[in-house]
Amino acid sequence: YTSSNKHYTTRIMSSSNAEKFLAASADFPEGALPDNQKYEHPLVERYATKEMSFVWSPAMKFTTWRKLWTALATAEQELGLEITDEQLEEMRTKLFDVDFDFAAKKESEFRHDVMGHVHAFGEVAPAAMPIIHLGATSCYVGDNTDLIQIRDALKLIQRKLVQVLATLKEFAVKHKDLPTLGFTHYQPAQLTTVGKRATLWMQDLVLDLERVNREIDELPMRGVKGTTGTQASFLELFDGDHEKVKALNKRVCELMGFSRTIAVSGQTYTRKIDYNVLSVLSGIAQSAYKMCGDIRLLANLKEVEEPFSKTQIGSSAMAYKRNPMRSERVCSLARYIMGLPAGAANTHASQWFERTLDDSAIRRIILPEGFLATDVVLNLLTNIADVFTS
Repeated sequence: YTSSNKHYTTRIMSSSNAEKFLAASADFPEGALPDNQKYEHPLVERYATKEMSFVWSPAMKFTTWRKLWTALATAEQELGLEITDEQLEEMRTKLFDVDFDFAAKKESEFRHDVMGHVHAFGEVAPAAMPIIHLGATSCYVGDNTDLIQIRDALKLIQRKLVQVLATLKEFAVKHKDLPTLGFTHYQPAQLTTVGKRATLWMQDLVLDLERVNREIDELPMRGVKGTTGTQASFLELFDGDHEKVKALNKRVCELMGFSRTIAVSGQTYTRKIDYNVLSVLSGIAQSAYKMCGDIRLLANLKEVEEPFSKTQIGSSAMAYKRNPMRSERVCSLARYIMGLPAGAANTHASQWFERTLDDSAIRRIILPEGFLATDVVLNLLTNIADVFTS
């Protein structure tokens, strides 16, 4: 071959390999990687803690539905309805015996998730089937469960905020006299101390904790309200006795651990509550972003440094880099959390009269994800502050 022929042959071989690659990668082979073909939410699979994941899990949700049905039947019996002790006992013993496959089958048949689970409960508690969900609407279990999950999730957030503050306090006290250059406009300014700067982060988190405490203290249960908030179905059950219906509402809330009930509702509790709760989470995210934004800038100045293990690789192309990855992750998640109240605001504003169902899909996403992400952020803040303290 001549040199020109060799060049031509090489070009043909390269083209042939390229064509083979295109053919091999064009379609995903049927049956390949069958266990990894479903999207996995990174908040759950990669970041979230087991305890916050449990709060928003199907196990928590649907066993709470059963608790609410049992609490309702218990209160109805106490107030004179013909419900037997045997029926209540059957319900109590089957609170955690949920056949999700059966419920899904019934939901597909009825095109209604609540009725699917009513029948699943009745399947294992047949004597109680006639009085399960007696007088209630779907929002009795749906909305009240949402509020119970929000309450439990807020208590987790409360605990973790206290933990972050305790760790930051230790850091601030340890370095209260260590001078460092202050910055205004990110330009060198008068001296401050490392501990004093940490108190700026703590002050924001204290304000967040105060709001979390308030939400926990003031969060109401929807209670027993009926289809449009008039309690008409329960008034019918109790032959128009308003005092018994009021007592029913109060008793169910007591049995579910609530001292407050929302004063009035349509079919749902006002979605303003969702906005308020997500605004609190947004506030925590703002504080976290501020703290970790400062840390990222200080890391560039080599004043602070996140932990870096012996086997850790800073970059696939630049292994020597020591990136503040935890702080960057906080900022990334915090940015997402801060955007969630807008969805809740639009949902609340667009509810027509006693309710519309266009609130359902978005709430299934933004409420769990707001709490899951905030939970991760607070764990990361504790980890970062703990490393700085040691």
